[in-house]
Amino acid sequence: MSGPLAGLRIIELSGIGPGPFCGMMLADMGAEVIRVDRPGGNPVAEIGHDVLFRNRRSIALNLKSPEGVSALLKLCESADGLFEGFRPGVTERLGIGPDACMARNEKLVYGRMTGWGQTGPLASAAGHDINYIALSGALHAMGRKGDKPVPPLNLVGDFGGGGMMLAFGMVCALLESSRSGKGQVIDCAMVEGAAALMAMFYGLQGRGMFSNGRGGHMLDTGAHFYEVYETADGGYISVGSIEPQFYALLLEKAELDPAVFGVQMNPAQWPDQKQALERVFMQKTRAQWCEIMEGTDICFAPVLDLEEAPAHAHNQARQSFVSVDGMTQHAPTPRFSRTASATPQPARKPGTDTRAVLSDAGFSEADIEALLSSGAASQL
Repeated sequence: MSGPLAGLRIIELSGIGPGPFCGMMLADMGAEVIRVDRPGGNPVAEIGHDVLFRNRRSIALNLKSPEGVSALLKLCESADGLFEGFRPGVTERLGIGPDACMARNEKLVYGRMTGWGQTGPLASAAGHDINYIALSGALHAMGRKGDKPVPPLNLVGDFGGGGMMLAFGMVCALLESSRSGKGQVIDCAMVEGAAALMAMFYGLQGRGMFSNGRGGHMLDTGAHFYEVYETADGGYISVGSIEPQFYALLLEKAELDPAVFGVQMNPAQWPDQKQALERVFMQKTRAQWCEIMEGTDICFAPVLDLEEAPAHAHNQARQSFVSVDGMTQHAPTPRFSRTASATPQPARKPGTDTRAVLSDAGFSEADIEALLSSGAASQL
């Protein structure tokens, strides 16, 4: 693999959602990420995880067997990092917790990601993205006026506050380890990651500029100039004309009545202005509004679905999406001028690379055959 993390070897104890997302991010940047799957795989994890599982080899180990545990610990000897997403205490009970793994390699960075964190009264409780962002304050802030909170898919807790935050933590700890020669344990809690994503809004609240209600302020659909609008053909467009010069351009391009829209920053007028703007945007199709507004400083974009987005001219020009094994997906991001990431490779089935990974880690052919014969490892 090529990329800024090339030369690093990371072990991923396979899971679902945010864990694979972290592995994908690290692998996209060139790290050699070895996915440790259970023999036979995990059907739940494989559904919809084609993109999340890309760019890494897979070894199938039975971590409930002593031989499988021994094999993993040996893999740790030549690894720079390992990360897992089990509940607190699970890897310790398996014999592959931080103490056991770092005893084999004092430079090992051991990443742990859970919803609630490794400590605290909720640490051992089950949960999902919706619960973590609820406790962080993020979910309460999302939704329209007079309506209940709206979960933003599982982007804020699982992927933003979890997988992406763990990837950031891993890179930070790996950088420090390269200087100190010592590893450490990362405690990544999705509830805290979601709270970090709310940093600006906690800051606004502290200054009395962000209310506890939904749909009443500038960035949560309260304002008419920062909203999604339906068009004549049933499509949608997004408008974000916050700055005065951008708002003035919106008035010009949409031919808005200054008597109605001339005052921008009076929240008392926003509901009526929004209704009036809804009527305006219903007069033309999405394509017609794109012709008028796209590429200007209005801060405008059509709302595209997952089939339309890869075909948009801007995304096409930047090659923002790629096709991997017939599946459209995002290209590695961010981009680097000197250490560019390679084109992603398709997800591999659990156990595809068991022999090769074990051999690279120094296992003899006899050792590999013994692991495969005992069922501690399996090769697809």
